[in-house]
This record gives sequence, C-alpha cells and structure tokens, in this order.
Amino acid sequence: MSPRRRLLLLSAAGVVVVVLLVVLGLRLSGGDGDSGVRPDQAQPGTILLVPGYGGSRVALTQLAARLQAAGRTAEVLTLPGDGTGDLVAQADTLDQAVRSAVRDGSASVDVVGYSAGGVVTRLWVDRFGGAEVARRIVTLGSPLHGARIAGLGAALAPDACPEACRELAPGSSLLKDLDEAPLPAGLPWMSIWTENDETVDPPDSARLDGAVNVPIQGVCPAVRVSHGELPTNPQVTALVMGALGVGPLVAPTGCPAG
Repeated sequence: MSPRRRLLLLSAAGVVVVVLLVVLGLRLSGGDGDSGVRPDQAQPGTILLVPGYGGSRVALTQLAARLQAAGRTAEVLTLPGDGTGDLVAQADTLDQAVRSAVRDGSASVDVVGYSAGGVVTRLWVDRFGGAEVARRIVTLGSPLHGARIAGLGAALAPDACPEACRELAPGSSLLKDLDEAPLPAGLPWMSIWTENDETVDPPDSARLDGAVNVPIQGVCPAVRVSHGELPTNPQVTALVMGALGVGPLVAPTGCPAG
C-alpha cells in the first residue's frame, strides 16, 4: 500500500472515530443538548401547574383560579396513575402538556411545580430540554435534594414506599443525577419554601443553585405557612404572580400584600 493511500485511510478512520465519539456523547447527555435559545420574557404563555406526591389537584386549583382571574391561561396537570409512580414518567406527562400548549399557539410556557411537582419540573428541564420552551419556573416547597420522610419510608417500610417515594429519598440515584446537572444558563427560576414545612425536612431542600431562592419567612418574618398551605397562602400567591410577570425575576425586597 502506498504511503499516500495509507494516510488517506488513517484520516478516514480518524473521522469515523470522532463521529462515533460525538454520537456517544449526545446519547450520554440525553439528547441533542441545549441550543441556548430562550423564550421571549415579554410574552407570557400558558401556565402549567404540576401537583405534588399523590397527584392531588386540589391544592393548586385555587392558585390556578387566581392566575386565570389575572388574565392568564392556567392548567393544573393530571399526573399518571396515582401520582406516586416514576417521576420521569410524570415529567413526560408535563412534556406532553407543554407540546400541546405550543401546538395550540402558546409561544412558551410558565411552570409552577408544587412539592414533588418541582422535582418533576426539574427532571423535565434536565431530560426533555425544558429550558428552550420554559419562559419562567416557580417551585413551591419542593424537595429538590430529597426529604427525610421519604428516606425513612424507603429504609424502614420499602413495601409501603412507592417508586416516587424511593426517588425522593435523599441520596437516591435520580436526585444525585440532578444534583450533578446545573440549571441551564438563562432559565429564570424562583424557588419558594417555608421554614414551617412539616413535610419536606429539611425545608431548604428546596434551595437550588442558579435559582432565586426565597424562604417566605425571609421576606415575611411573621408569616407561618405549612407545606400544604403554600399554594393558597396570600403572600406566597403574590410572590408567584409577581414571578410570572414580565418584569425581571429577582428576589423580593419586602413582604408582598396578600
């Protein structure tokens, strides 16, 4: 074989290796990656509200009604099964709702995730390219790094701890993966929680690097709010409505009027 032909073959082989590495990298990263394109902040679209563990829509119905009264289109999702199954499957349900909203003409979506619904939202951003269509995200009392009650359930009563319960245990493989995945740049996210949370322990499991983190008592020291009251508390509702507006998404400087 001539030196020239050998060089051409080696060059072709090198190209094949590079292509294979690129394809493998894309598969390992979960898809085509983040294009960096972000929705227009001045044009709010449909608001999708994601329920917490168990899938009850009751807690978010009142918040959705307030948003609708302010002129926004707001929909509370119905999670698959009883809302205690695989959180990734729940994220797929959110993705389907997003696609439906876009098909119906919404240029983007805002997402409100309550409790475990915030983890579902985080999964949607990480695994479904949510940053490219989510204009803004607000999470309420979300155990983004796990909840001790789920860890106890997984350890002491595994038969009574469904899949979502096990995934919400601190240190679960799902949460470890999310902890290692930074929020996409340019994605406005506000995480709100209460220091009186009796369900998500520790309450600041809701803290998220890259987000605007707001413990409600940090701006309203006298307010006592339980986990279940987060979607309906007047001050929290005011924070949510402000965060989903068109002004800059920044930390509040004072307690909003309820």
